[in-house]
Amino acid sequence: MFTTLSLRLRIFLFFAFLAAATSALAVAGLVLGYVRLGEDHALSAFVISGVIAVLAIFALTTWIWVLFDENVAKPVERLAAEMRARAHADVDDVIDHAPAKYLGDLGTAAAAVTTNLTETRNAMALAVGRETARLTTEKTRLEALLAEVPDGVLFCTPGHSIALYNANARGILGASEALGLNRPLRGLLRMGPVEQAYERLVGKDGDEGTDILVTTREGARLLEARMRLLRLEGQETERPGYVLTLRDVTEDMATHMERTHLLETLLKGVQDALPGIQGDAAASLATLAEATETRKGATDTGWWPMEHIAAEDLGAALTARLSRKGVALASDLGATALRCDGFAVTRLMERLALDWSGDGAREFALTIASEGDREAIVSLEASGDIPTAEAVAGWLATPLSPGMSGFTGANVALAHGTAILREPAGPGRSALRFALPLAEARPARPKRAVLYDFDLLNAEIPEDLAAAALRELNFVIFDTETTGLNPQVDEICQIAAVRVVNGKLVGAERFDMLVNPGRGIPAASTAVHHITDAMVADAPGVAEAIRRFHTFADGAVLVAHNAPFDMSFLRRREREIGRRFDQPILDTVLCSAILFGQSAEHTLDALCTRLGVAIPEADRHTAIGDAIGTGEAFRKMIPMLEAADLPNLGALIQAFDRHSRLIEHLN
Repeated sequence: MFTTLSLRLRIFLFFAFLAAATSALAVAGLVLGYVRLGEDHALSAFVISGVIAVLAIFALTTWIWVLFDENVAKPVERLAAEMRARAHADVDDVIDHAPAKYLGDLGTAAAAVTTNLTETRNAMALAVGRETARLTTEKTRLEALLAEVPDGVLFCTPGHSIALYNANARGILGASEALGLNRPLRGLLRMGPVEQAYERLVGKDGDEGTDILVTTREGARLLEARMRLLRLEGQETERPGYVLTLRDVTEDMATHMERTHLLETLLKGVQDALPGIQGDAAASLATLAEATETRKGATDTGWWPMEHIAAEDLGAALTARLSRKGVALASDLGATALRCDGFAVTRLMERLALDWSGDGAREFALTIASEGDREAIVSLEASGDIPTAEAVAGWLATPLSPGMSGFTGANVALAHGTAILREPAGPGRSALRFALPLAEARPARPKRAVLYDFDLLNAEIPEDLAAAALRELNFVIFDTETTGLNPQVDEICQIAAVRVVNGKLVGAERFDMLVNPGRGIPAASTAVHHITDAMVADAPGVAEAIRRFHTFADGAVLVAHNAPFDMSFLRRREREIGRRFDQPILDTVLCSAILFGQSAEHTLDALCTRLGVAIPEADRHTAIGDAIGTGEAFRKMIPMLEAADLPNLGALIQAFDRHSRLIEHLN
């Protein structure tokens, strides 16, 4: 029973028991003396003596307890917290053992132990530094590789949560608050095709992948997806995770539909005009065919997947393919940027060169020349006569890949809106030429960013959330700035949050939004957080901001410094937004009280100072600055809480109950 009480409370109870027991013994002695004396008139003297003795005993015991509490209990509690901070939170400052001067050598011994611990930890860090540097290099390579993949890439857990995504995934899926590490994929995609494909692949052996079409929840974008299971050696989960590559084909499909409609219109018009192909009917048919052809031409190249590619890359690829088949090619195309399907165009030119060489052409060369500022002319030249039109048509009708009878050179030319021209190229030489569009300037690429945590692939959160270890949970640490301190009448004017996933702060995933409170911001509040009416004039309203924050925080444990204050502003709007903040809520004020004792100062500044967390002065009293500072402090407190025998969420929430009066005092 008493082991769950704090040290100071146990000492207080000890002195209280000592005072009560000593007083009882003194009273018992006086009673025995009075009985043995047998003098009734002496009763008043014995009573007065007993009262004085009891008061003296309680006064002396209280005085000694106060001295003991100030000079022994509080220093011991503070010393334990300081040692725990240096053992678990990477705090390197030397312990100030002056407050423990009445504890003999305990203070200096604790300082020596923590100093030695710091030195040992630093030595170990140096020992693993070389290996860490190697792993960091590999990590950087992985980030660079995935950031440059043209498709969106998602690594997902067996439970369909996101363990990694690249910058292009954010571009394809949109800047949604539902996208983030350890967030469910169902918040972004309609899961029917994904789940069906996953179950189909899990039931098969081998490393087979599959292609699927999925739609986004927002905007109904159509995505072409490639799924492949991550069957890894030594995986700790029964079912594997998987990688999902995404490409947006919404516009491609719309173009396909437009072409189909146009062709159907043309065919129907021709069929309707055929029975009366005379007079005005013929003119009408000609007009319809001309109009349809004009419209069709604008979509000839729109449906084919095009890419920005350097002409020299086309030449290098063609040279390599032809050399393996015994045909030499001289190529000097330069860095001209073309918009085309590089694979298809390379296979087209390969087919032309191979068939032409079979007709006796030699000394092949590939050149390029700009034709205005919209297209370039690619020339495949060779020594020999100009091939006949029939021969070129036959080459273009030949499938470019075995087993793909519909994939011909003619298809590639049509998809690129070009035609193969036969022309002379100087004495004894001839050329096959076709036009390709020049690539327009690339739009700004998203900032290179790959967010991942491979440990999430093996993490299994217990169904009973209370039993989940703290470092396994997904936290959203948030802070608000308001127009005042009364949650009943004031409003939010800024809300910000960061994530702590798998015990690490994910700095790139943050929510930071100015909010239009729908009322003026008092000058006294602006002096604290520096937010003015002009800054929030065009910002989203309170309901919209809280709705978007709810999406960002969905499924995570909420954490704030003095959480009841911030939550009161959010919960006022639950009915209006039609959503509830029903997840667990943790308070770093109470975490601080558990670790450092209620007598310590528990402001955010004091907590960050104790844990070695620096909040830049310019960011203090801004929602995002305080959220980051609180997140860093909470991240460091997780191992300290576990060391304090609070290994899971349920134990921590129970411990909060013993310190709830501290929150009541703050509010």
